[in-house]
Amino acid sequence: AALFGSAAAFAPAAQNSASSSLQMSVDPLDPSIGVTAPLGLYDPLGWLDPSKDPANKFATFHANFERRRAVERKHGRIAMAAVVGMLFHNADIEFPGYLSKELGIRFADIPNGMNGLFSVPIAGISQIVFAIGV
Repeated sequence: AALFGSAAAFAPAAQNSASSSLQMSVDPLDPSIGVTAPLGLYDPLGWLDPSKDPANKFATFHANFERRRAVERKHGRIAMAAVVGMLFHNADIEFPGYLSKELGIRFADIPNGMNGLFSVPIAGISQIVFAIGV
């Protein structure tokens, strides 16, 4: 009897098939996703208003929504890569060799944090700005 009692403790429980609003099929492009009761729809720049959207002539609302969602994923991935780079640099894991051979600056010479930004030559900062911003 004790053997059967201990075996029953590991048996799967009966599943209740109660219906809830969480099991409803919701369109992933529904703009009301994330709207909270006390605040309502927060859109200070009017991006969800089709008449104010500059891309309204080129794409539908759903295409714009999907594009913004994809851009948000891309920005999140870039931010995660930047954090990993900062963690590596703060752990003193640097590339071997020179950052600038003409000025004699090695990668290991760059300090951590914001001081490191100010110790990179102007030509290096401009390369970073043009590679990311342009």
